[in-house]
This record gives sequence, structure tokens and C-alpha cells, in this order.
Amino acid sequence: MRSSNPVFSREGSFTRDSGYAGFGTTQQAPQAGGPHANNPYGNNPYGNNPYAQQQAPGQQPLTDDQLVEMYRAPSAGPAATGRMTLDDVVARTAMTLLTLVAAGAVAWFALPDANYGVAIGAAFAAFVVGMVVSFKRSVSPPLILAYAALEGFFLGAVTRVFNEIWPGIAIQAVLGTAAVFAAMLIAYKSGRIRVTPRYTRIGIAIAMGFLGLLLINMIASMFGADMGLRSGPLGIAVGLVGIALGAFFLSLDFAAIEEAIRQGAPQKEAWRAAFGLTLSLVWIYIEMLRLIAILRGDD
Repeated sequence: MRSSNPVFSREGSFTRDSGYAGFGTTQQAPQAGGPHANNPYGNNPYGNNPYAQQQAPGQQPLTDDQLVEMYRAPSAGPAATGRMTLDDVVARTAMTLLTLVAAGAVAWFALPDANYGVAIGAAFAAFVVGMVVSFKRSVSPPLILAYAALEGFFLGAVTRVFNEIWPGIAIQAVLGTAAVFAAMLIAYKSGRIRVTPRYTRIGIAIAMGFLGLLLINMIASMFGADMGLRSGPLGIAVGLVGIALGAFFLSLDFAAIEEAIRQGAPQKEAWRAAFGLTLSLVWIYIEMLRLIAILRGDD
């Protein structure tokens, strides 16, 4: 499956394993003039018995009791076949977010007030690890958890600074992020938001323009220029667009996960889904934190 989400668009991401029943197998037609050419069941010598299994030479046919036992046995589910399920995605996402929150708590309580260089270093390291995970063909749970720990450490330090200036902003940002996630999940599951090619193209175009604007603003700030993107009405508008883009990324995540489950992606791909959801939630949280800071700037 190919996804529009940058995290899920790598070759090999969310693909069906040829080892699953029905995937990657081909049926060969009976050879003309073969011993079973007139058999409507092809090359299966037991084709006239719907319950029989093709036997290897010298192997005894299954007895009636064995057939009954096989019939009563539970069917092979996702756990037996190794396919990804929604429960797998939820569990891996919970582990990733718990790692992020735990690392954030360490930074909040243990990092000295005057030593935020460590937090900046953690942010840079998280970026590098995140890029490796995004472009790595195979899924690496340790790298994903390492990204969550590094990103959480950075967010914990930054949130502490914001919370000292605007008390209570941390809880507000967390609740705001949760509200956006819940609203997008409800809108997606109810069909109000449909991830179509046109929807994806428009969203990606806006995201590229948004990132370009932030890059220009960062370069301008290095030369002492202020474009007003961090304060005032323009800053509020930019913050709202940033949150909307985070919600857009969530919708791409939901669609990619749903399609992966439908196509029978390997169970390990649940870690990739958890990584994508974590990226989107971190984006929303940062934009929410910045927007609330602008709105409370006069406190």
C-alpha cells in the first residue's frame, strides 16, 4: 500500500507479507492431457471430496474424527497469522506516548533551570532519529521508542519554561491536543472527512507553504527582522493553521492505518503507525502551546 503520509510512504511500508494465506500465492492451471485433465477440481486428486486434504505420498488420509476436530477448531485470526490489528496500533501508540510523557516528566523535574542546552541537544537528536525511522525500510521499535524519549525530554523542558511564564498552560495544551485528536477521529469515522487524492494534494500543498513561511521567518529573525508570526493577530492565524495541519496529518494517519489493516499488513507495522500518530500529536501539541501563549500574552 502506498500512503500520502510521509511516514507511511516508504517503499515496503504497510505491505502484505507473502507468507499470509491468500497473499502472494498463485494457482497453476492443470496441464492439458495430464492425469487429472478431466477432473473439475484440477490437480487435486481428492477434489471430489470437499473436506479432504491433498496427501503426500505415503501419508494416510484424515479420519472422520480428525476432520471433525479440524472443523471445530477456531479459525486463524490476526494473532495467528501475524497480521496487524487496531489493538496492535493502540497498544504500540500507548507505549510510545507513555515513553514520551515519562521522558518529559524527567526533564520537567530533573533538568536544572539554567541548563537547557541538554534539551536543545535532545531536540536535535530526536530530529535525526525521526528522519532515520522515516526513511528506514524496516521497522525498528527501539528507534521509535528512542525518538519518543528524546522528543519527550525536549517537550518537557520547553513546557516547563512556558508554564513558568503562563501557569497552567501545560494542562491547557494537553487538553487542546486531546480535543483535536478526538474531534478528528470522530469526523473521520463518521465519514465527514474523507481522505481523497484531491483532499491530500490540497493539504500537502498548504503544509509545504506553511513550512516555507516558517523557514523564511526563521531566516529573517536571524537578521533581526520580525514578520509578526509569533504574536498578534497574524501569529494567532498562523497558530490556527498549524493546528489544522496537524489535524490533517492525523486524518492521513487514520486512512493509512485503516488501509493497512484491510490489506493485512504485518503486525510489526503497528510500530510504524504508532510513530506516525506520535509525530502528528507532537506537531499539534507544539502549535497548541504556541497559540495559547499568544492568546495569553497579556496575562
